[in-house]
Amino acid sequence: MTYHQTLDYLYDQLPMYHRIGASAYKADLDNTIKLCELLGNPQNHFRSVHVAGTNGKGSVCHMLASILQEKGLKVGLYTSPHLKDFRERIRINGIMIPKRYVSRFIQEYKAEFEKLQLSFFEMTVGLAFRYFSEEQVDIAVVEVGLGGRLDSTNIITPILSVITNISYDHMQFLGDTLEKIAAEKAGIIKPGIPIIIGETQDEVCDVFIKKAGSLGSEIIFADSCFSVSDRFSSPQRRKDAKNLSAFAPLRLININRMGKTYLSGLKSPLLGFYQLKNIVTVIGAVNQLKKQGMIFSKKEITRGIKNVLCNTGFSGRWQILSREPLTICDTGHNEAGIREVLVQISQTPYKKLHFIFGVVNDKQIDHILELLPKDATYYFCRANIPRGLSQDELKKQANALGLTGLAYPSVKEALRAAKKNASAEDLVLIGGSTFVVAEVV
Repeated sequence: MTYHQTLDYLYDQLPMYHRIGASAYKADLDNTIKLCELLGNPQNHFRSVHVAGTNGKGSVCHMLASILQEKGLKVGLYTSPHLKDFRERIRINGIMIPKRYVSRFIQEYKAEFEKLQLSFFEMTVGLAFRYFSEEQVDIAVVEVGLGGRLDSTNIITPILSVITNISYDHMQFLGDTLEKIAAEKAGIIKPGIPIIIGETQDEVCDVFIKKAGSLGSEIIFADSCFSVSDRFSSPQRRKDAKNLSAFAPLRLININRMGKTYLSGLKSPLLGFYQLKNIVTVIGAVNQLKKQGMIFSKKEITRGIKNVLCNTGFSGRWQILSREPLTICDTGHNEAGIREVLVQISQTPYKKLHFIFGVVNDKQIDHILELLPKDATYYFCRANIPRGLSQDELKKQANALGLTGLAYPSVKEALRAAKKNASAEDLVLIGGSTFVVAEVV
C-alpha cells in the first residue's frame, strides 16, 4: 500500500469520530486491549504523561513535550485531531512519524484489524504506541481524544495524569452536566498515580477529590500553587507596522508560586489569554515531575515554552496569519473555548470584525451563537468534512439569533470574501471548529 492508499483506507473504510460522528464512538476499551495485545502491549515499554480536559489539553501537551525536549529527552507526542497532515498526531521530538512507517504498519496488520473491526482512533493509538515503543522514547505525552474513562488512550499507566478543565462538550457521549463530564475525564486517574488539575472549578472539585482519594492518588490543583502575572496584553497595532513582528509575537509573563516569583520574564509565543491558564497547568505538571525525580532547570522550562512552536510544530491557537487586515485563526469550538476567544477579541484593536464561522453538524450551537457579537459581519461556511454543518443551515440558525452575513460553500471562499471586504484596520477571525481552521493554516 502506498501512503495515500493507506490514508484512504484509514479514512474511508473505517469509522472516524471526527469525520462521521456518533457511529464511530465505542463505549468500551475491549478493542484497544485486544489491539495492544496483538502488538505486544507497546504501551508498557515507555513512560508517559496522560492529559485530558475539555479545553487546553493540546496546548498543555505541546508545551510539556517541548520542555521535556529541552531537557534532552527523546519525547513522543500523541495528539488529536490533526490540522493538515495525519502524521501531526504522532511525533518524536517534533518530527512527524514517517509515511513509510504508517503504510508498513497498516499493511502488516490490516487483516487482523479488520477481524477486530477497529475504529480509526483505535488503529491510530496502536500505531502511535508501537512507534514510540520501537523508537524507545524516554517519555511520551499522550492527549486523550474524547472523554477519558473509555478513550482508547486510557490503557496506559502514566507516571502523571493531568486534567486541564471541564466544560460542556460532546454531551451526547459524556453527559449533560459538568459533574457527569468530570466523572468521565476523571477516568484517567490511576491508582497511586498523581493527578494535576489545571483549574479549580467549584462545580467539579469534589468529583476529582473523591476519585483520587478512592485510588490513593495524590491530587494537586495547579492554580492553587502557581499563578501568572501577564506583563503584556494583546498584540498592539503600530502605525509603522511592516511585518508580523509588529504584533508582539512573544508574550512576557512571570510565574508566581505562593506569592513569590518563581520564573520571571518567561516568553511565550502563544498569544491567547487562555494560554496563561494552560501555562499554570504545565508548570504544575513539571513541578510534580520534579518531585518524582526528574530535574528541570529554569532554563529548560523557559526555553521549552518559548520554543514550543519550533520544537513541536504547534499551530492553530490564536495564530496570526496575515497583517493587513489582521487575520487570526483559533480552534476554540465549544462554549468555554468561544468565550475565551471573545475575551481575546475584546482586547484586540480593530475597526470592524469579519468572522468566518463554521461548525460540525452534531453540536448543539444555540448557546455558542448567542455568545457571538451581533455587530460583526459573518461569513458562514462549511468545513470540507462529511460532518460539517451546511452553511445554509448554519446561516439560518445564526440569523434567528440576530447574527447577519452571507453563506459560502467553502472556508476558502469565505476567507476570500472577508479579505475583499475588510479594510486594513479590520480584524478577520476564522474559527468555530478545528476543521475550519485546518483549511487555512
